[in-house]
Amino acid sequence: MPRLSSSMEDYLRAIYILSEREGTVTTTRLAEYLNVAPPSVTGMLKKLARLRLVHYTPYRGVTLTRAGRRIALEVIRHHRLLELFLMEALGYDWDEVHAEADRLEHAISEAFEERIAEMLGHPAYDPHGDPIPTRAGEVPLPAARRLSEAPLRVTCEVLRVTDEASTLRQAARVGLRPGARVIVEEWVPGTGLRIRVGDQEHRIRRHLAERVFVRVLSSESSPETMPDATAATSDHP
Repeated sequence: MPRLSSSMEDYLRAIYILSEREGTVTTTRLAEYLNVAPPSVTGMLKKLARLRLVHYTPYRGVTLTRAGRRIALEVIRHHRLLELFLMEALGYDWDEVHAEADRLEHAISEAFEERIAEMLGHPAYDPHGDPIPTRAGEVPLPAARRLSEAPLRVTCEVLRVTDEASTLRQAARVGLRPGARVIVEEWVPGTGLRIRVGDQEHRIRRHLAERVFVRVLSSESSPETMPDATAATSDHP
């Protein structure tokens, strides 16, 4: 197989991430995620299909082949180790590391990747709580639910936050980082959620709550679920 370009690796990584988060990956969604024009996506998917890295049928979405998945996980491992390295060793904040790791992930060797992993103690998760694939391509992924789907007045632990810069900044402002304890106190009509993080209360939009993943710590839970009609769609201001 010829050496893949950085752009090709970006596509494979994006397909993997979107399929994990959303299921079916359409060309339109891929174009939005990568911020490229839909015709460019179609052209790239045809190239990747010829290399047998994706299964692509127009208007039916795209999936990774076994070879494509292996490459995607390798790139994701580079990316997430770099994110943690940039925070731990160089003092970057968690909303800055994604863009830097995007630029570096294609350049590092397997030997350098392994040095980073060893220095960091072979971590399982990146700064945003996303799992770091192992060298063997295994991906630890604990069961989680979106904060927008958490039961009322039950203590939850934040596991991960979607690694988009604006989402990370909003989450950090209200203390929603991996490991934090959060309780959904109320679903606020027309606003989103009223939450408690530690001893602080905040109101957040559902757009943010949908991008924060938690696990329920208490055995008590409410049968209620958040009604769509009362949820706003904009970010926390």
